[in-house]
Amino acid sequence: QVQLVESGGGSVQAGGSLRLSCAASVYAECMGWFRQAPGKEREGVAAICSAGRTRYADFVEGRFTISKDNAKNTLYLQMNSLKPEETDMYYCAAARDLLTNSMRLERSQYAYWGQGTQVTVSS
Repeated sequence: QVQLVESGGGSVQAGGSLRLSCAASVYAECMGWFRQAPGKEREGVAAICSAGRTRYADFVEGRFTISKDNAKNTLYLQMNSLKPEETDMYYCAAARDLLTNSMRLERSQYAYWGQGTQVTVSS
């Protein structure tokens, strides 16, 4: 069982930055960030697996950076140039196994989820 606790959400103006953190109770081979707006499906934002292999959603367009401190079992998401339409609840997730690149942003591949942290971007 992996417990995940997110932090770092908040309110920011369009074009601003936020850094999300996710503390995991144990090491996980692959971890990711997802987001979900009310009434919409949860979508993958970015993922990172062992050896620093990353995958980003197309909409990130180089604005976000995912990283992981394995010594602290902590996942990060640095988000820059945020847009109002990115106002969502952001969730941290951990997979049981190592994921191939094609699976890293698939929510069905992740077994453990945090409670989420709200990100609000105002125009």
